[in-house]
Amino acid sequence: MRIPLLSLSLLLCTASAAPVQDHGGIRYAEIPATAYAVVAEIQAKPGKEDELRAITLPLVANVRAEPNNLLYFLHEDRERPGHFIFYEIFATQADFEAHNATPHVQAWFARLSELADGPVKVTRMQILNNRP
Repeated sequence: MRIPLLSLSLLLCTASAAPVQDHGGIRYAEIPATAYAVVAEIQAKPGKEDELRAITLPLVANVRAEPNNLLYFLHEDRERPGHFIFYEIFATQADFEAHNATPHVQAWFARLSELADGPVKVTRMQILNNRP
């Protein structure tokens, strides 16, 4: 089946012109200028991937319940099982530091020497595009 070139062009222009929809959750314009973003990475020791995953998954609900956590995602590399990447946004740097002192995070850190291949690599970042 051949689609006339004009119809195809019109279809592509219409599709690409559709506005991006916000489906709820955090509103980008509501992220404060003081927001403190972090990307953290940890790699499980060989054979410890399942154990590290098991102690890491409960962090998601606990951290999202912290009062000044704005966003918290846990990712696992599809090509390297046991390589976990966290993307976190807190209202301020002080809130991030307080997060690291919580009992659930401290308990997680306490298990890393047996389960992780090295320390957590943390990249502290500034959000540049949180304003329209």
